[in-house]
Amino acid sequence: MAIGGAKKTEGAVAANINVTPMIDVMLVLLIIFMIVTPAITAGFQATLPRAKNPESREEADGEIRLGIDRDGKFYLDITGTSGKYTGPRYISDEDLPTQLMNLYAARTIDKIMYLKADESVKYERVQQALEIARKAGVRVVGAIAEQERSAKKEQ
Repeated sequence: MAIGGAKKTEGAVAANINVTPMIDVMLVLLIIFMIVTPAITAGFQATLPRAKNPESREEADGEIRLGIDRDGKFYLDITGTSGKYTGPRYISDEDLPTQLMNLYAARTIDKIMYLKADESVKYERVQQALEIARKAGVRVVGAIAEQERSAKKEQ
């Protein structure tokens, strides 16, 4: 006595599909994509955006701007209070965290910094600047972009 199901006839073709080979192929493709994807993104080149700002913003007193020149050197540019503006000054990598901590220690609410970097600077250097700023207590970082020059002058 046969238990369960219909009678099997000899020589009949099985109606179910073997999915094991298909799963094997899919797993191999998944592994290949997992290996290739980081290699593709590692070589990604980005051109920094230019901004169109129809309205220029007036600089506030005490505004702190951290800049990175094309050689990767940091400089601080602080708008002076009461008209005492000294201009940008270069700062060493070792002194930057201490300087930023001193500048932001006295601030309670306004912990904003603006970051400006030359377009030839590696992103790693920008990331270092962001990490140093975060450790110094900066809450908001604004990016400064070059203003796009249009062919037509707006009137």
